[in-house]
Amino acid sequence: MNPASALRIVIVAPDTLAPDPCDPQAEEEAERSRSLRIGLLENGCNIVAVLPADVFLPDRLAQIGPDMIIVDAESQARDTLEHVVVATRDARRPIVLFTNDEDTSHVRDAIAAGVTAYVVAGLAAERVKPVLDVAMARFQHEESLRRELADARTQLSERKTIDRAKGILMSRHAMSEELAYARLRKTAMDKGLKLADVAQRIIDVADLLA
Repeated sequence: MNPASALRIVIVAPDTLAPDPCDPQAEEEAERSRSLRIGLLENGCNIVAVLPADVFLPDRLAQIGPDMIIVDAESQARDTLEHVVVATRDARRPIVLFTNDEDTSHVRDAIAAGVTAYVVAGLAAERVKPVLDVAMARFQHEESLRRELADARTQLSERKTIDRAKGILMSRHAMSEELAYARLRKTAMDKGLKLADVAQRIIDVADLLA
């Protein structure tokens, strides 16, 4: 696991560092955003880019390939998250949301959509690193479970394909199950193919001739 200090981080944030001085809320959001970035830098994080949440975000993230995405969102946290989730759909990365929005009613939806950690305001600089370390550990654990589930589904699908191909050989060539399986294995070895690929070819031919 990469420690926080070794992470290449992209911050997705609105342009709040130069707020309207007549807008107290904007001033507060700008100060929080500055504090967050200072906390990241003080912890040795490598901020490689600060990007807006717009239609170009997927392409920019694909070009940069960060280790982690930090969403620095104000009251429009939900809209910003939608952009980020879409941008990371095909290349999953840990997403940490820092926000001033105290309406946590959509936290569950945010986590389900792919947000790894959800932090509401008031984060001291010394707590930034532990939050990022835990977020990365959680993301890697979830990705491991996701891969295991995908592998299990693939194995089940391949087993069904092989069983169907065995059934075709047994029916059309009066073979026993053992002989049909041996025929599949030999063909796979001779042609340098996966057993499931050979089975699928047999099924395709049988469907074509049906």
